[in-house]
Amino acid sequence: MEPTEPALPPELAERLGEPGAFPYTRGIHPRMYADGRLWTMRQYAGFGGAQESNARYRHLLDQGVTGLSVAFDLPTQLGLDPDDPRARGEVGRVGVSIATVDDMTTLFDGIPLAEVTTSMTINAPAAMLLALYTLEAERQGAPLAALGGTVQNDVLKEYVARGTYIFPPGPSMRLVTDLMRWSAEHVPRWNTISISGYHMREAGCTAAQEVAFTLADAVAYVRAAEGAGLPVDRIGPRLSFFFACHGDLFEEVAKFRAARRLWAHLARDLLGARDDRSLKLRFHTQTGGSTLTAQQPLNNVVRTAYQALAAVLGGTQSLHTNAYDEALGLPTAQSATLALRTQQVLAFETGVADAVDPLAGSVHVEALTDAIEAEARRWFDEIEARGGAVAAIEAGYLQDAIEEAAYAHQRDVEAGRRVVVGVNRFADEAPLEVPVQAIDPRLEAARVDDLRRFREARDGAAASAAVARLADAAGAPEAPLMPAVREAFATRATLGEVCGALRGVWGEHRG
Repeated sequence: MEPTEPALPPELAERLGEPGAFPYTRGIHPRMYADGRLWTMRQYAGFGGAQESNARYRHLLDQGVTGLSVAFDLPTQLGLDPDDPRARGEVGRVGVSIATVDDMTTLFDGIPLAEVTTSMTINAPAAMLLALYTLEAERQGAPLAALGGTVQNDVLKEYVARGTYIFPPGPSMRLVTDLMRWSAEHVPRWNTISISGYHMREAGCTAAQEVAFTLADAVAYVRAAEGAGLPVDRIGPRLSFFFACHGDLFEEVAKFRAARRLWAHLARDLLGARDDRSLKLRFHTQTGGSTLTAQQPLNNVVRTAYQALAAVLGGTQSLHTNAYDEALGLPTAQSATLALRTQQVLAFETGVADAVDPLAGSVHVEALTDAIEAEARRWFDEIEARGGAVAAIEAGYLQDAIEEAAYAHQRDVEAGRRVVVGVNRFADEAPLEVPVQAIDPRLEAARVDDLRRFREARDGAAASAAVARLADAAGAPEAPLMPAVREAFATRATLGEVCGALRGVWGEHRG
């Protein structure tokens, strides 16, 4: 039966607008998923070395994933080579270890980059990983203009919620805008930033705070880009956003609708955007990692399914569903496949994709949407009054707000006011044994050996000279950085050497 869209009451229809029309409360496309254009099923994955992660990507693609999402290990996120003493014990543990152009070639062996979209969750060294990715694309013969994907590149939330920063805020913002400028010229289909509320929500903020803090960061990035000569409508169409989806189904649906509406007004009225594409909040969603429990881990399958449902009802463009065993370790191939199947059942068996904004007009959902938008606007206005997101972060305002919200949440759990099934109610004395992804303890030594051979085989003088030229560019405030970064990697410098050169000029941030 062909679905039909019921008409909303005239006064509500006028306030909400139509799907695909300003203020985009009901979605950024007129038909959303109902025209057969489903959300991208993008499963976040990466562990060990490039070869192991390549095998996982191939498996996921064979199982029906429609976009890749790369998780990097902590040393890579911090711009450290595997043989750096600070990397000891962390190589390949929570993501894939990448340090060289050869690693990137292995990571995408047999995966044509012109035919898949790739999301890379990397922030402080985002420019470096995008440089490596584009060099690998060129090696494959893929035109850069054909590449599609996203690099997270959201360093502000690192100072607030995650802590994987490298450089002070000023130079970090320079890297962000330099990547935007270079990508606009050379990789026009690439989303140059994924402004992330996910990690702030995972750290404990509320749904309304997640919206407000994310959009405040977005405004800061647009203003920084304008200061670097990039007007809002030059970068606005390639901005993307990244939200968490937690367990309160209707609150989460309302959160996504409120975020779209608030961003449309901020982009138009505060930032002066005129291109409709700049007004549309396009976002990826990941189900809530912090909602997963080590107790009764199979319950996490159910939690994730409901959270995925909320994300789709809220109009997400891309979705990652967590595996049930992630409170215990990295997902196994089996649990990662089940997480993907959760999306596929939702897409093809439930009918949820047949209607546009199917909860529109619900008294409960519309009231929640209005309430979240109003509360988010209050938080946003307070951040603006404090000088914007960068100033508020430097003063610790966002950090304090998140800590207070996290503390209140935990008190509710411990007092039983907030039920967590299997933890503070309906507990089971008999623990369930589930297999956990094991990282070979020999991996780190192997990666160190790989790096030694890589350095021995290269022209060390050429690599050192290219790294020195990058340092010179970093010391010249107006100099472009991406060409120098790409040149350094092309002459076979390592990630640690490239980031080390920038550390030498800019220093390191100490939180």
